[in-house]
Amino acid sequence: MKSWLEYLNILGFNYLYFFEKKKKDDKIERLEALEKIVKNCKLCPLHLKRKQAVFADGNPNSPLMFIGEAPGGDEDLKGIPFVGKAGQLLNKMIAKMNLKREDVYITNIVKCRPENNRDPLPEEINTCSPYLVEQIEIIKPKVIVTLGRFSGGFLTGMQGIKNYRGHWFSYKGIPLMPTFHPSYLLHNPKERWLVWDDMKEVLKKLGLPLPK
Repeated sequence: MKSWLEYLNILGFNYLYFFEKKKKDDKIERLEALEKIVKNCKLCPLHLKRKQAVFADGNPNSPLMFIGEAPGGDEDLKGIPFVGKAGQLLNKMIAKMNLKREDVYITNIVKCRPENNRDPLPEEINTCSPYLVEQIEIIKPKVIVTLGRFSGGFLTGMQGIKNYRGHWFSYKGIPLMPTFHPSYLLHNPKERWLVWDDMKEVLKKLGLPLPK
């Protein structure tokens, strides 16, 4: 093994970079394989009326992972999570953190749009959630932020988001901050400051500076 690494050095390869690149390539390959499975999933009736499954968006090497509920109409059309009005608000929230959308990883607990944007059913969450669990395992974020009561309830085991929002939890050793879904904030703008308080705690947990 040592002689092989020395040979790579002679050829001009930095073996630490080589292994890091391979590790990243493995992560991308695993996500691409999972996405292919999700795109072809027919495990629940949601596939019957979807235009496409919505897998994720953003940086798979990000330390920060946002998890929402389910795609809406805009997301179903474009195949990208959080691109409608709620997504625009999420983008503003991310920008307020001095981050860009491409700096974070964004997905939903349910990958297909529930008809007429209704809430996802418990059986739909239970059927689709293994995909999310695998995404978390592959991404290995340093912090998870759940958006809304469905992803928050699934990963924390809690009920009543107003009771547990803003408190730190742990999911398989990963710090988890539950907060309100951006669509809720569109109808309740006076509560945006609560989410901003939550995001400041997330920045502290990540060791990032708070915006002035």
